[in-house]
This record gives sequence, C-alpha cells and structure tokens, in this order.
Amino acid sequence: MNETISTSTSTSTSTSTSTSTTSNAAADADVCRLMDAWVEAVRAKDVEASVSHYTSDAVIFGLAPPLSIRGQDREGAEGWYATFEGPITYEVRDLSITSSEDVAFCHGLVRIAGARTSGEATDIWVRTTMGMRKVDGAWRITHEHQSTPFYMDGSERAAVDLKP
Repeated sequence: MNETISTSTSTSTSTSTSTSTTSNAAADADVCRLMDAWVEAVRAKDVEASVSHYTSDAVIFGLAPPLSIRGQDREGAEGWYATFEGPITYEVRDLSITSSEDVAFCHGLVRIAGARTSGEATDIWVRTTMGMRKVDGAWRITHEHQSTPFYMDGSERAAVDLKP
C-alpha cells in the first residue's frame, strides 16, 4: 500500500514533524532519515557524505548545467560547495513523501541561502522532486529534479524572487 507523508521542516533538521496517513510508516521513517542525512551533508558541504546517498546510476536534473547528470556527482557537489564562503542554509519545506516497501518519491520546496565567495548573497526557493529505491536494504536517491520557475513574459528570467 502506498502512503503519503507531509513533512514540515526547519533549518535545524530537514524533517521536524511528519504525519502518516496509511500503514507504511517504517518506509516513510527510513526515507525521512535519508533526507535528514542528505540535507545535513549538504549543509556541512560534505561531498562524500552527500553523494553517498545516491545510487551509482542516479539521474540528476539539477539547477546548474548540463541538462542532466548520471551517477554520483562528486565534481558538481565539490564545485557548488566551493562557491559558498561559509555554511549553506538548506531548508526543506512542505515535503510530501509517498512510499511503498522498496520505492518512494517526495517533493517539496527548498530554500538555498548563504554568502558566496563572489561577495554576493544567495537566498532563493526552488522546487525539488526526488525518487528513491531500496538497494541492499538501504534507501538511496535514484532521481533528483530541482527547478526554478521562470517568467513567461518573454524575458526568460528565472523567478528567483518567489517565496512560499
């Protein structure tokens, strides 16, 4: 049976509260732990810890080029973390998890903020969807899609000023 969990988050933990609507609480709890660990690794700018949560054949549609990446993107994570002067604020909000025994997906909003090495400050909200699969008894990310909306007025400008 599938279930959906709605999870609210804070900047100290990625899943501070959750509510279960059906009987697959164990899978949802495991997925929440995976998300917590992944978010903490991103905040710590820990390349090895953050990519360890992905399968070797994961498909990633990230915010930065190229259009897609396959596998554990150490180089991309390393490069992105290096653009932040200090810690990264990475806040997951309105996370909804749907899971079965061995497959799950979640979607929500992510706030990315911090001081950049360029001297600028970043504070944007993006959309995220992740697919997970249980591999050898452990949940792993098999698909990640992050996006930002853009203005449909012909300017093709990213709508990075939107807030939930």
